[in-house]
Amino acid sequence: MARAPLLQLSGISLTFGGDPVFDGLDLNVQPGDRLALVGRNGSGKSTLMKLMAGLVEPDAGSRVAGPGVSVGYMEQDPDLSAFTTLGDYAADGLEPGEDYRVAMAAEGLKFDPATPVATASGGERRRAALARLMARAPELMLLDEPTNHLDIDAIGWLEAQLAETRSAFIMISHDRAFLRALARATLWLDRGVLRRRDQGYDGFEDWRETVWEEEDLARHKLDRKIKAEARWAVEGISARRKRNQGRVRALQALRTERAAQIRRQGTAALALDAGQKSGKLVIEAKEISKAFEEKLILRPFSIKVQRGDRVAFVGPNGVGKTTLLKMLTGALAPDAGTVRLGTNLQIAVFDQTRAQLAPDASLWENLTNDPTMRVSGRSDQVMVRGVPRHVVGYLKDFLFDEAQARAPVRALSGGEKARLLLARLMAQESNLLVLDEPTNDLDVETLDLLQEILGDYDGTVLLVSHDRDFIDRVATTTIAMEGDGRAVVYAGGYSDYRAQRGEAEAPEKPAVKTEAKTGSKPVTDSAPQLKKASQGLSFTEKHRLEELPAVIERLEAEIAKLGALLADPELFGREPVKFKKATEMMAERQKMLAAAEEEWLTLEEKAAG
Repeated sequence: MARAPLLQLSGISLTFGGDPVFDGLDLNVQPGDRLALVGRNGSGKSTLMKLMAGLVEPDAGSRVAGPGVSVGYMEQDPDLSAFTTLGDYAADGLEPGEDYRVAMAAEGLKFDPATPVATASGGERRRAALARLMARAPELMLLDEPTNHLDIDAIGWLEAQLAETRSAFIMISHDRAFLRALARATLWLDRGVLRRRDQGYDGFEDWRETVWEEEDLARHKLDRKIKAEARWAVEGISARRKRNQGRVRALQALRTERAAQIRRQGTAALALDAGQKSGKLVIEAKEISKAFEEKLILRPFSIKVQRGDRVAFVGPNGVGKTTLLKMLTGALAPDAGTVRLGTNLQIAVFDQTRAQLAPDASLWENLTNDPTMRVSGRSDQVMVRGVPRHVVGYLKDFLFDEAQARAPVRALSGGEKARLLLARLMAQESNLLVLDEPTNDLDVETLDLLQEILGDYDGTVLLVSHDRDFIDRVATTTIAMEGDGRAVVYAGGYSDYRAQRGEAEAPEKPAVKTEAKTGSKPVTDSAPQLKKASQGLSFTEKHRLEELPAVIERLEAEIAKLGALLADPELFGREPVKFKKATEMMAERQKMLAAAEEEWLTLEEKAAG
C-alpha cells in the first residue's frame, strides 16, 4: 500500500514583482526521503524551502502537509530576539525533561547554550537554530545551508546524526562531500523548473549537462523551424493569405514559445592575474609559537612555502587556523621564532568575516571606493588588473545586473556577497592569495570555476576551508591544527591527510615530511611531543591506542548509514542484491567494531597499569 506523502506541492506559482520564480511547480516528499536541493545562487532554493515550511504563500497552487506531520525549518538568519540565551531558543517547544537533546546537539555542533543572544555571533546563532531543529526531530526537516559556520568535526557529527535519523529531510548545501554522503535523491531547481532524479548527488553534474544538451538541441530545432516558417511567410503569404492564416498564427505561437524560453544563467567570469613572479621562496617560518594569555595557540612550528604551493589549513573552529595564517603572512607577529617573507610578494586577501564590504553602501560604491581599484577622477570606472573597466560591466562579469549595482550590499544573499568579494579580490594583481573560508555560500558551478582558476594560477595559495571536497581538489599540502597548539604538515589534500594520520611518525620525532608539487624540499613540524602514555605500552601500542577512537567512530558512522539503508521496508523487494550486500556489510562492520572496542579496552587497561 502506497504511503501518504509528508508534504505535497501542487501547481505552485510565485512571482516577486517581475519574472516568475516558480510556475506550475509540483513536488511530493515521501517518508524516508533524503533529498539534496541544488541549483544556482538566486535560483529560488531558499524561497522554495520557505514555501515548503509554510512561511511563504504562493500566488497560485497548494501546499498540503500530511495529517499530523511536523515540518521543521532551519533558517539562515533566525530571529532570537525573544530569548535570553542560545539554549533558551534551542529548547523552545520541547517537552519538559527533553533539554538534554539540546545539550547533545550543542556538544556536537560546538556552541555554548549559556551564551547570551545579545553577544552571540552569526555563526553561533545558526548553530543554535540547527540544534533547535535536531532536538525537535520533526518528521520532515528542511535544512538551508546547515554546514555553513561548522568546522569539519561538527560537519562529521551532523552527517552521523542525519544518517541515523528516521526523519525525512531536504538539504541545501554547497558541500559536495556532505551531499554525497547523505542524499538518496536530487532535486534540481533551474529557471523555475524543479526536476527530480531518484539517485544521490554523485552523477548530478553529468545529468545536468545531459539535460542542457537536450535543451540546446530542442532550442536549435525550434530556431530552424521559426526561420523556415518566417521565410515562407515573407515569400508566399500574399498569394495564400486567406487559406494560410492558421499557419501564420502557428508561426506567431512558435515565436512566443521561443521568447518565453529563459536562457541559462552563465557562470561568473572569474579570472586571476599572478602579476610579477615572486621569489622561489615565499614564506619561511622557523620555530614560531603563539599564545593569548593562558590559551596556547601554536607550539614551535616550522615550514617553508615555495612558489606555486597550495597550502590548506584545517582544524576545529577556534583552534588557531586564521592566527597561524596571519603569522605566516606577516599580519601578526609570533611570540617567538621568525617568519621570513620572499621577494616581490603581492598579497591579495579574501576575508571570511566580509569586513571588507560596507553593508550600507551600494555595490558600485564598494568597488569605486576601494583604493586598490579606484581610477583617478572617474566615479564610474574601476581598475581591473591594470585595465580601466566600467563598474556595471565588471559587475556583470560576476552575474550582477545593472539594478543591483545601485542596491546596498546588505540586500545581497550570502552567495552574492561572496561573489562581490571575489570581484574585489580578482581585480588585483597578486602572486600570493590568502583565502579564508572562500567557499561559504558559493554554488557548485562557481566552486568548480574557482577550483579551475586556482589550478591555473601561477602564484601561491594559502587556503582555510572546512569544505573537504574543495580542499581535495585544490591543496597540495595540508596543515592540520590538531589542538593543544599542535600543527602537523601532511602531503596532499584532506583525504590524503586523513589517510596519513595513521602512518605519521610520533610527535616527539620530526612529523610527516611533505613535498610540494613544485619540487620544494621536505618540511618538518617541530611541535613538541604529546603527553606521554604509560610506559607499559610499546610505541606501536601507544600509536594504536591514539588511533582507535577514530576507527571506532568511523565504523559506527558506517553502521548507522547501513542501518538507515536497511530500514527501508521496500528495499528487499526492490533491490534484493543490494539488500543482501548491505546485510553482509552490516555484519562485517559490527564484527570489526566489536573487535576495535575490545582492543581499545585492552590497551586502556594496560596503559593504566
